[in-house]
Amino acid sequence: MRKLTLIAATISATLLVGCQNTQSTSTAVATPAPVQEVAQSEVEKANAFFEEVFNRNIMRSPTYQTYMGIKKDYDKWDDQSEERALEDLALAKADLEMLKSIDRSKLDANTQVSYDLMQQGLEDGINDFQWRYHTYPVNQMYGTHSMVAAFLINQHSIANVEEAKAYIARLNGVPKLFAQLEKNLETRASKGIIAPKFVFPHVIEASQNIITGAPFGGEQDSTLLADFKRKVDKLEIGAEQKQALINEATEALKVSVKPAYASLIGYLQQLEKRADERDGAWKFPDGKTYYNTMLERTTTTDLTADQIHAIGLAEVQRIHDEMRAIKEKVGFEGDLKAFMEFMKTDKQFYYPDTQEGRDAYLGEAVRVIDDMKGRLDELFIVKPKADLTVKAVEAFREKSAGKAFYQQPAPDGSRPGIYYANLYDMEAMPTYQLEALAYHEGIPGHHMQIAIAQELEGVPSFRKFGRFTAYTEGWGLYSELLPKEMGLYQDPYSDFGRLAMELWRACRLVVDTGIHAKRWTRQQGIDYYVNNTPNATSDAVKMVERHVVMPSQATAYKVGMLKIVELREEAKKALGDKFDIRQFHDVVLKNGPVPLNLLEEMVAEWVAKKQAA
Repeated sequence: MRKLTLIAATISATLLVGCQNTQSTSTAVATPAPVQEVAQSEVEKANAFFEEVFNRNIMRSPTYQTYMGIKKDYDKWDDQSEERALEDLALAKADLEMLKSIDRSKLDANTQVSYDLMQQGLEDGINDFQWRYHTYPVNQMYGTHSMVAAFLINQHSIANVEEAKAYIARLNGVPKLFAQLEKNLETRASKGIIAPKFVFPHVIEASQNIITGAPFGGEQDSTLLADFKRKVDKLEIGAEQKQALINEATEALKVSVKPAYASLIGYLQQLEKRADERDGAWKFPDGKTYYNTMLERTTTTDLTADQIHAIGLAEVQRIHDEMRAIKEKVGFEGDLKAFMEFMKTDKQFYYPDTQEGRDAYLGEAVRVIDDMKGRLDELFIVKPKADLTVKAVEAFREKSAGKAFYQQPAPDGSRPGIYYANLYDMEAMPTYQLEALAYHEGIPGHHMQIAIAQELEGVPSFRKFGRFTAYTEGWGLYSELLPKEMGLYQDPYSDFGRLAMELWRACRLVVDTGIHAKRWTRQQGIDYYVNNTPNATSDAVKMVERHVVMPSQATAYKVGMLKIVELREEAKKALGDKFDIRQFHDVVLKNGPVPLNLLEEMVAEWVAKKQAA
């Protein structure tokens, strides 16, 4: 397996696991300052350089600053221009040269890991610059069009008048941001990179939702105006000053936000006419090479598309066999397909499509997570300080957002981690999958891994806040299995739900490679999910549409989980009664996100030390 890492030179604002991303802002190219030479060891030089690169990239991104609780450029958006992309490339090349001036042989083991991760990240970022337009910057999963509202609502807090003014400044900055977006979309179109037709109605509707309501028309406040009013109302200032701020925001919404969204919608309507129904990355310029590169980056392995496809087919068969055993256990008469149909359609497995039903779902999710919080000592030595809360996906984006996702806590402790459940379509959220979803997105899943990584000491910041999708999502899927091994999922239907979730991830290996390497159509992908899983058809449609706009991303879950389970079972076999599951998890989590082959080395080293002791 190759060591493939995140692009360390470019700070990704992908804080919703698997969802949206942004770029960065600044106008002047800052060349890396020489690492200070005064009485520093090579280890000190290296770690100073790692922090310098990380902090500089944060300060070049106003949105990432906000995610990190930094309010220096609280009134700005990121620069999404081609000029800025070229600046970032130049910085990455300069950073790589600076890194190579550090003598790796004089570093301790932990710092050598950091060195290797940053080197590979910089090299990957430089090599991948050629693919910067092989993406869809607006789609039904994420994009600048939806980021604006989600970011302002969920990230831009208002604690004083100055921060309210910064919110207004960001509203007034939307036209420039969207002008850059339209230019980038047109550049892609000129290269033949246009999202398939199905994407456009989703994006246009989501954009229209943001400019629906007062002050754009109607009596009910729009999403952004309601958010601004709610935040300003909590300020300890006079009523007149509050109203003045609201008036300013209202004007910004009318003269800046509305025209920007109207322009974007108009452009998208024209672009839609140029779109076709080809779904795979194979249609891009040099699309095969691009997709293979993305598979390498996502899985941190050298597995080919054909190999991943075959693994998926084998896992689907295995999980189907385990489901048949549950079918027999509950005494269901009929084949597996009939059992899946029963699980998919029987009303006993669904909360009602009402506010009461949604509240009940959230309440049960909170109960499941609270129960697991009380049992963490059975599984972990290190636990996160940050708390976790459960929320429903907001109304303005619930129709197009994913089924569930996690948002990491603020590093300064001012905001907890959040498990978001999408309750737009209650028929897509069966109760028998509730536990597995909560474990994956919350505890012991993403919250344990990501919050612990943020709180690590003695590890450079770029490692704390980095992402390796196979590691992160592999851990999330592995975390669905752990409760089973603790004796949870007592209800066989709930255990079926766990298997259904794992089956879903196995099918992803088949369908992602099917669409992007084997030229499957969108409908072929939907049919595969419908014929092989108990999930709602709406689930299948959303998942296939996600595959289309995020090539390779969904392959990470099963590849990562299989590696973690493989490493654990090998360690168990080697250590016998010396094996401690808590120590194993400590090894997996204590170094922050790493590629799978490096994780394998770390586990092997731990096993060797235990054997020697």
